[in-house]
Amino acid sequence: MSYHPYDPRMAFDPERKLTDGDVHDLKPEGWWGDDGKLYRDFAFETYGAGVDFVVRVAALAEEQGHHPDLRLSYRRVRVLYFTHDAGGVTSLDIEGARAVNDLAAEMARP
Repeated sequence: MSYHPYDPRMAFDPERKLTDGDVHDLKPEGWWGDDGKLYRDFAFETYGAGVDFVVRVAALAEEQGHHPDLRLSYRRVRVLYFTHDAGGVTSLDIEGARAVNDLAAEMARP
């Protein structure tokens, strides 16, 4: 199944809660869907690198207008998406997860 952007002719609602199957098919590489949430853990060489990542994810979330929960634990960061209004994962969460993956890849480049 591929991701399709909003098209009013198809009555597709990007804020609609996705089924577990949809989440499984659409989740980006490295992400897990569990209990109606989408999450990924990122590891860093230093605490400061993790903090930098959290700040960049927060800025990205502000740009997107959709905010994940962020948990910093020493050199690990968990990013967790969940659309509260929908009661689960929506396409907005999938988009956010993809953007976080792109950010992590960009930060990993020398």
